[in-house]
Amino acid sequence: MPLISRRHFIAGIGSASALWPLGRPAMATAKETRITAATRILEVKGKAAKVFGLETAQGKPGFNFEAAQQLRLSLTNALDEPTLIHWHGQTPPTEQDGVPGLSQPALKPGESYAYDFKPRAGTHWMHSHVELQEQKLLAAPMVVRDNADLAADEQDHVVLLHDFTFREPQEILAELKAGGGAHAAHGGGAGNMSGMDHSKMAMPAAMINDVVFDAFLANDRTLDDPEILRAETGGRVRLRIINGAAASNMWVDLGSLDGELIAVDGDAIEPLSEKLFPIAIAQRVDIRIALPREAGAWPILFRPEGTTQRTGIIIAAGDGKIPKIAAQGDMAPALDLALEMKMKARRELPPEPVTRTEMLMLTGGGSDYVWGLNGKASLHDTLFGVRLGERIAVMMHNMTQMSHPMHLHGHHFQVVAINGHRIAGAVRDTVLVPPNEAVTIAFDADNPGNWAFHCHHVYHMNAGLMGSVAYVNAA
Repeated sequence: MPLISRRHFIAGIGSASALWPLGRPAMATAKETRITAATRILEVKGKAAKVFGLETAQGKPGFNFEAAQQLRLSLTNALDEPTLIHWHGQTPPTEQDGVPGLSQPALKPGESYAYDFKPRAGTHWMHSHVELQEQKLLAAPMVVRDNADLAADEQDHVVLLHDFTFREPQEILAELKAGGGAHAAHGGGAGNMSGMDHSKMAMPAAMINDVVFDAFLANDRTLDDPEILRAETGGRVRLRIINGAAASNMWVDLGSLDGELIAVDGDAIEPLSEKLFPIAIAQRVDIRIALPREAGAWPILFRPEGTTQRTGIIIAAGDGKIPKIAAQGDMAPALDLALEMKMKARRELPPEPVTRTEMLMLTGGGSDYVWGLNGKASLHDTLFGVRLGERIAVMMHNMTQMSHPMHLHGHHFQVVAINGHRIAGAVRDTVLVPPNEAVTIAFDADNPGNWAFHCHHVYHMNAGLMGSVAYVNAA
């Protein structure tokens, strides 16, 4: 396979117009979009690496649709191993959700599958839900724009973030399970909680990261050769940032620029003005930036928590000189829920009573690297059942010493309480639950099926921190 440069491969992934043929979004039509899961060669820090990718027939990774369009996709597996793609943020019928063992079998090499559902507007993405393939970059943006987006007088730009390793992901997981790697010194944790004397449990100090990465990528590029986004002086830019990392929560650092957070996980919030925004694994943030009226160049940095490594892009206007940005900076602190507490949904859940509250303990994380829910490691075990039409609250209490970005498939939920403090928070599909903290969400049971509910840190998920929510018949 020929070596292609980062610049050649990623040309256009960030700009929304480049993801559409002829620079326009696909209109409401029955025409099918073909997506192929295949291998590609990526250059990282001057070294070639064989990774995975999702490409359309136009050769672009990812795509944009209008919200009014029926989504018709044909996925073909051109890998030499089984795969299946989950449409993260979308709410398709359960049999099209892309989770082996719950929705449909994985596609064998050479097989194809047709999907057909109405897309949900917002900044979303698609990624493999087969073992650790997401770590090998089998992911792409999936942006669905509504009429307000199309009418906005602003430049729209998509940024997909990854953590990158030259090692094989299965090798990393095997090392973690054997008590080695970055997790080696992290003993204890709340595993199987039954029969334990909790007063005598020695809990270790919180750990931010348990996997060491060779690089962090923004649209497949490092700060050695960052993407340059050309913009107009005094113009507005909407950054649609997707954290597609396998195991790294990050901060979005605007530096000298000011920005408004206007949406999370594809759902609008009341605007929040900040310079630093948290984005946990699998979350998305839409940030609107008003550029200065003079020429300049402004780095937008993405800083993984607990490390000095970073990546980023540069927004340049006029004849602004492009600065050289170091790939190392200050140590980034752990993500917290301070900004989450301030978020308020533009469109909240309807004012209906909660049918019941389910308790979900996030457990495990000892030296054996076994994680679980309610003291049990699993992959598809049913956590609780729901009936169509119910409103369910789920109180998640993190009993472990690592953060967990918790994702519920097939639904969007509202964050309604943090550590017992009630809020009318953001509507999301993924929420971070830090160590020893509790987050309560509420969702309407309006999409029948069996749905995955899991930590989006792929090593935690593959080591047991995953279950399912099942719809049951009325009694």
